Amino acid sequence: MVARAASAEATAERILDAAVEVFWERPTDLVSLDEVASRAGVSVQTVIRRFGGRDGLFRAAAEHDAKSVRAQRDGVRPGDVAGAVEALLAHYDDYGDRVLRLLADEHTMPVLGDIADEGRRLHREWCAKVFAPALAGLNGVARARRLAQFVAICDVYTWKLFRRDAGLSRRQTGLAMVELLQPLTEEE
Repeated sequence: MVARAASAEATAERILDAAVEVFWERPTDLVSLDEVASRAGVSVQTVIRRFGGRDGLFRAAAEHDAKSVRAQRDGVRPGDVAGAVEALLAHYDDYGDRVLRLLADEHTMPVLGDIADEGRRLHREWCAKVFAPALAGLNGVARARRLAQFVAICDVYTWKLFRRDAGLSRRQTGLAMVELLQPLTEEE
C-alpha cells in the first residue's frame, strides 16, 4: 500500500512538472494533454483520471509551481527593502515574461483568470508581510492606499517597465525599485 501511494505521488509530480514545463513553453491554447502525458511518461487517461481534464491540470500545475515562487520570496525579513527587491528580481528574472503572458491570456479561459487572481492575492499578502513595519501605524484607507503602493511598485508590470521597456540592467532596476520604496518605508 505504501509503495503504491508513493508511486502514485511520484506519477502526479511528473505530470505536474511536465504540465508546468509545457504551460510556460507554449501559448495556452496550444497546451495539449497529449504532450503533457508524453513528457510525464503516462497516458492521457492517467492525466484525466488524476486531474479531471485540462482545467483541473492547469489549477494543480499552478498550485504546484506556486511552491517554487514562495520559496524564492519567503526568505525576506519584514522591513528588509533591499532583500525584498532582490527576491522580486530573482523571481521576475525567472518568471516575469511567463507571468506577463499569463496575464495577457487570463481573459481567454476562466481557469487562467482564477490562476492570475490567485497570483495577485499571493503577491498582495507577500507585500503586506514584507512591508508590515511600514504598514503598522496605518489604519483604514491610509493603510489600504499604502499597501496598494507597495503592491504596484513590486508588481511584475513595474519590473517590465524597467527591465524590458527601459532596458535597465538588473542592478539599475533594483536601485530604481528601492528608490521608489524607501520613502514609503522610512519612519516619518
